[in-house]
Amino acid sequence: MSTLFHDRTPFDILFKNLYNLEGKFQPTTLENKQPHPLDIFYDDDGLNFEIACTGLSKKDINISIDGDNLNISYDKPPEEESYDGYIYKGLAKRSFKLGYKVAAKFDLSKIEAKMENGLLHLYIPTSEDKKSKIVTIK
Repeated sequence: MSTLFHDRTPFDILFKNLYNLEGKFQPTTLENKQPHPLDIFYDDDGLNFEIACTGLSKKDINISIDGDNLNISYDKPPEEESYDGYIYKGLAKRSFKLGYKVAAKFDLSKIEAKMENGLLHLYIPTSEDKKSKIVTIK
């Protein structure tokens, strides 16, 4: 066994952090068979999502907050007419449901959302009382 994992059993490695969910950012829902294209990043100021929504308008997207869960979805309406004249159809406007458990350090009550150039941008600021602080020694 390598020295890197000398103090852990294989069980520890396989189930690392399974029960240590305190303060972690994690997906709660991903109901698609194919993953939906998105970027998620954060810094001291907040948590940022960029979600690809090609061909959708802001009224098509549903965003809801349930406790510390953020849910983002689009329900594709049933197609009334099919057009067989397509040579190639690569834009998949398929339904999606994304859900994330957001750590308490982010203030979901102050979430901001905007749609720009086919990307849905969500910003969740860090709670003022949870931001990193520098303590000066007196």
